[in-house]
Amino acid sequence: MTDSYDIAVIGSGPGGYVCAIRAAQLGLNVICVDKRGSHGGTCLNVGCIPSKALLHASELFIEKSKFSSMGIEADNISLNLSSMMTYKEEGVQGNVKGIDFLFKKNKIENVYGEAQIIGNNRISINLNDGNNKEIEAKNIVIATGSIPTSIPGVEITGNKIISSTEALSLSEVPNRLVVVGGGYIGLELGSVWSRLGSEVTVIEYLDRITPGMDNEVSSALQKILAKQGLSFSLNSQVISVTETDSNVSIEVKNRENNEVENIEADYVLVSTGRKPYIENLFSDGIDIEKTENGFIKTDSHLRTNLEGIWAIGDVVEGPMLAHKAEEEGIAVAELIAGKPGHVNYDIIPSVIYTNPEVASVGMTEEQLKEKSIDYSIGKFPFIANGRAKVNNTTEGFVKILSSTDTDQILGVHIIGEQAGNMIGEAAVAMEFEATSEDLARICHAHPTLSEAIKEAALSVDGRALHM
Repeated sequence: MTDSYDIAVIGSGPGGYVCAIRAAQLGLNVICVDKRGSHGGTCLNVGCIPSKALLHASELFIEKSKFSSMGIEADNISLNLSSMMTYKEEGVQGNVKGIDFLFKKNKIENVYGEAQIIGNNRISINLNDGNNKEIEAKNIVIATGSIPTSIPGVEITGNKIISSTEALSLSEVPNRLVVVGGGYIGLELGSVWSRLGSEVTVIEYLDRITPGMDNEVSSALQKILAKQGLSFSLNSQVISVTETDSNVSIEVKNRENNEVENIEADYVLVSTGRKPYIENLFSDGIDIEKTENGFIKTDSHLRTNLEGIWAIGDVVEGPMLAHKAEEEGIAVAELIAGKPGHVNYDIIPSVIYTNPEVASVGMTEEQLKEKSIDYSIGKFPFIANGRAKVNNTTEGFVKILSSTDTDQILGVHIIGEQAGNMIGEAAVAMEFEATSEDLARICHAHPTLSEAIKEAALSVDGRALHM
């Protein structure tokens, strides 16, 4: 007899495992299938979590240069890369075990294997132990995530030409690392290896890093990272990458003057985006509808064109962010259970975990101009914030964009220490359609970095107190 479930979730990344847990909380019979053999998907295993571990460790390592100014004598600090990688893996495994515990607590059946949808309500699973089983499910939720993409003519070999996965586990600090792509993944991993001693060059096809970010913030970030030692080659096209046993040669063309140069490096990190991972997911005859860009097409409630099949996370259109996938997973579980699940896509924060961090929610200045929306700006620099000054973390600013007509907050952009934590306040304010005046009149604890948000809100009306 074939096992039957209310929901079968394919993929146990942030979207999948959260969907499974929420569905179980609502009393549904849930199975979760994952081929990796470890919960958490890319994010937990080879993405968000391990990268943040290395970012944190490398930040502490580089902070040694500031110790003496604070009266701390710390001579002979050195790097043990192997131990740092062990620390990273211990953090990953701790999180994996946490999901194991949550699955058991919520009575979610867990299967490791490669799933293939063979009907609207049927899945065939090639188990990792070599066996095969088929299951039935009233609802199937696709949460298989994404994989790195490359550029034409460049193959990610995993040896000297690497993706973010390999960049998280190098056994040596490269003398020179070239990062192809100036997005958040490349900048974060480039920062890690730069702090640990690499000479890092970022090659970006466009004339700016972090496309899609507010231009003013993007420019400020590039200047700060350049001061930290990262080099940038903008408006540059990678023509070819040649790998040998000892190094890599990158042929780069300047898109302004068409001059071509060759750059030698120990490794090339290709960080040019990701694409949905749906390989072998559908058997012959299962005609899932896709967008022009290869994403699974869904309606406003994340339903596909096939009855009973839903899709969330990186396999559908939208920002490829773990927290976006989580919200979609919750929404789908609630919709299946007959509740009003919903995701507000206008208020999904994004964070770049460089040092300083960059965080944003809502629209940029460029988007407001494109939509012909009249707006006002409030800005406040961290150099005028008491806590930032005493902590020697004064780089960056808070920028608030609000409607000229209604004062409703339309976008908040922060570059500075703990920006990722502070952006949550802005997201809450925007969810409740707050105005900059509302935010300005909320009492903020002193001395905190978040006071800069209050001051930026005051600045919209030209009445910042400490500037």
